[in-house]
Amino acid sequence: MPTKTSLRVLFSAILISMLIATCWASMRQSMFAWGGLTTGPDRYWTITTVMDAYCGFLTFYVWVLYKEMRTLPRILWFVGVMAFGNIAVSLYVLIQLARLKPEGSVTDLLSTRNP
Repeated sequence: MPTKTSLRVLFSAILISMLIATCWASMRQSMFAWGGLTTGPDRYWTITTVMDAYCGFLTFYVWVLYKEMRTLPRILWFVGVMAFGNIAVSLYVLIQLARLKPEGSVTDLLSTRNP
């Protein structure tokens, strides 16, 4: 499947699943009535929030997948991002910033692939 088609499928699936999860949680409890993790109904928004976080991690990982050309770094960063979330995300971006040449731009940071 071509890359553009794969991205459309992935991000359509994320959009649809997040819309479904948000509607599912909203039908059980108002988003503004969330009281923390201590009451039963709050679990719906907790599940939806965790799902949202992992969809965000997956979205970030698509960039990592583009940037990293070798299989091992791709696998290790996937495990890192899914296990450690924004800790791994921040570490990855800091490493990419450190690799950026002094005259490099944000465009270079985002679009230049790692050898």
